[in-house]
Order: sequence, then structure tokens, then C-alpha cells
Amino acid sequence: MSTITVVAKIVAKEENRAFVKEELLKLVTGSRTEAGCVNYNCLQDNEDANTFIMYENWKDAEALTLHAETPHYVGFKKAVQESLAELSLNKMTTIS
Repeated sequence: MSTITVVAKIVAKEENRAFVKEELLKLVTGSRTEAGCVNYNCLQDNEDANTFIMYENWKDAEALTLHAETPHYVGFKKAVQESLAELSLNKMTTIS
């Protein structure tokens, strides 16, 4: 089984930036405790403070599937759904 890398771009509406950041930090805390989590990092863009990148590595596809069902992930999605200007998610596998 291969490690799965997820790169997510999250752009908060400017007026909701602080709220989205707070919710992201909660998500990081919960996600890092999951058995299949290799690493889980949240970055904030230096030039556009509304833009966040999540960089995650999961033991395998099953671990990522389980992550998407956790209360902290489901709660995050529900909490921020109206606060985002953009959300993209890329699931990737290392090729070299």
C-alpha cells in the first residue's frame, strides 16, 4: 500500500479569515491523533493571508477514507462551508 499525500487549498472569505484559521487549527489537532496520519500541516500564504494550504500524508487510502469520516473532519466541513471563497483538494502519490 502506498502513502497518500493530500494537498488542499483553502481560501477564506476575507471577513471570515480568523474563523477559518481557528477551525483549521482544530482540524490539525484532531487529525494528528489519527492512527493513519503520517503528518498533517497547515500553512498560511505570506502574501495572501486568506489562503491556506493543507499538506497531509496518510499511511494508505483506507486511513484517508477513515479520516473523512471523523467527527473533527465532518465538523470542520460543516462549520466553514459558508466561510470559504475557494476549496480544492488533490490526492497524490509519490512517483520518484
